[in-house]
Amino acid sequence: MKKGILLGLLASFFFAFTFLLNRSMHLSGGSWVWSASLRYLFTFPLFALLVWRSSGFARVHSAIRRAPLSWLLWSTVGFGLFYAPISFAGDHGESWLIAASWQVTIVMGLLLSPLFQKKIALKNLGAAAIILVGVFLLQLGNIVSLRLESIARTLLPILVAAIAYPLGNRKMMALCPPELSTVERVYGMTLCSLPFWVLLGLYGLVTRGLPSVSQAVQSLGVAVLSGVIATLLFFRATDLVKQSQRQLAVVESTQSFEVLFTLLGGVLLLRDAPPDAFGWFGVGLIVLGMVLSSLVSLPKKEAA
Repeated sequence: MKKGILLGLLASFFFAFTFLLNRSMHLSGGSWVWSASLRYLFTFPLFALLVWRSSGFARVHSAIRRAPLSWLLWSTVGFGLFYAPISFAGDHGESWLIAASWQVTIVMGLLLSPLFQKKIALKNLGAAAIILVGVFLLQLGNIVSLRLESIARTLLPILVAAIAYPLGNRKMMALCPPELSTVERVYGMTLCSLPFWVLLGLYGLVTRGLPSVSQAVQSLGVAVLSGVIATLLFFRATDLVKQSQRQLAVVESTQSFEVLFTLLGGVLLLRDAPPDAFGWFGVGLIVLGMVLSSLVSLPKKEAA
């Protein structure tokens, strides 16, 4: 249990580099277009190497050939329409604002349940409401000042990403045969989202020119630290405790620390403006809501 929690915390630490490095690339003059496309262009060969060394490509390529259009569509939704808007938002707001606001995906995942023939879990609505209040408090300064452009460039893209991520991933989990591992699924989705990233990269080439060496190196950092290390750490953490729903919920709740790691890193390293009093309260509510969302998902017999 302790090892699972430790690995979960390490995963949330490495996941925070997504928001920190995206913000850093913006501050150094890089474009969100390259921040988004390079992350997946770099991630693809890394996951290809992992699949080649573990199970080989036969199973995942066979699954893709059976339903290529579905793989292409939902991989683009789950990865492309998730990460491109997140990267765009990172050009227009502090790293901690993007990381904290992104947790609204928990709410969107809950609201999307009826699309998958599942009822909305009423016991999760309280935690979802807490998260929504926290996100509202984060944006309160923009709302009071009527900075509609700031809201449109941060919160709206995040809402698009927060819908696309659970939608695309749940569709893909339903589409994938049970014998495929999570690493194989992520590799397959990355492969099938490549047309989107190549087109986005061509758009960046025409409108922005080639990325700088600094942006390429930092994008590689996001791919390695967040795309591979954090993902594998989190999967390992959940594998260690998957026999107990209680322990699994506790390990999953460690991802709330992603917000705190991003906040500390943004303020200390990137000189992001810290939250105001309402913003700090909002961050606290989001973390609380994330923890409660994991804990209330426990079956009754284990929640007692």
